[in-house]
Amino acid sequence: MSATNDQPVVVISGANRGIGRAIAEHLLEHGYRLSLGARDTDALQAAFGAHAERVLCCRFDAYEPKTASDWVDATVARFGRIDALVNNAGLAERVELTEDNDEALDRLWAVNVKAPLRMTRLCLPHLEATGRGRIVNIGSLSGKRVRNSFVGYNMTKFAVMGLTHTTRQVGWEKGIRATAICPSFVRTEMSAYTSKVTPEEMIQPETMAELVRTAIELPNNAAVAELLVNCRLEDML
Repeated sequence: MSATNDQPVVVISGANRGIGRAIAEHLLEHGYRLSLGARDTDALQAAFGAHAERVLCCRFDAYEPKTASDWVDATVARFGRIDALVNNAGLAERVELTEDNDEALDRLWAVNVKAPLRMTRLCLPHLEATGRGRIVNIGSLSGKRVRNSFVGYNMTKFAVMGLTHTTRQVGWEKGIRATAICPSFVRTEMSAYTSKVTPEEMIQPETMAELVRTAIELPNNAAVAELLVNCRLEDML
């Protein structure tokens, strides 16, 4: 499919593997233009280089704030617009409640909270200009309930919910709609550690991609603030 100037442009972080790659592949199939960010730009080019007319691949490192502003600037220079932001990049480093590990906590906050906040701030003016901008934050059920002792990860995912709802408040009158998609175990490297469910029982990355597209395509008068996604039966608040 050839690119046209009226095709929506979606910015996706962490797009070189797992959920992010599935989202990018799915949106590409449905006619979107994409600006993809990751630390490993070689992997991005290998996966999406054949679609150079509709895909921009940029370096994005959550630990380096300038890569975020450079990425957004490059996106606008290339496409002239941003219609949606998908904050997907995440870190699942384990920090236990009784563990004193400030370095790991700093990494978790940098990747899971500060980077999505930074990208939100940078993209807001461009999203406002469309009248129907969309922000999708890939959260976790660990941001809605706690079932383990990994306090660092849990705290940051609860913070993502705070970011999402604040964004809804600030952007609503300008047509921006923010959604947090909160899955249980997804079949990616991040969930490989668990034996609670088999890979086949986990949520598939392709399913997450479909949910992201749904959130992006819903009209302004049918906004979904939180989408909780289970792969096993559990009580939900």
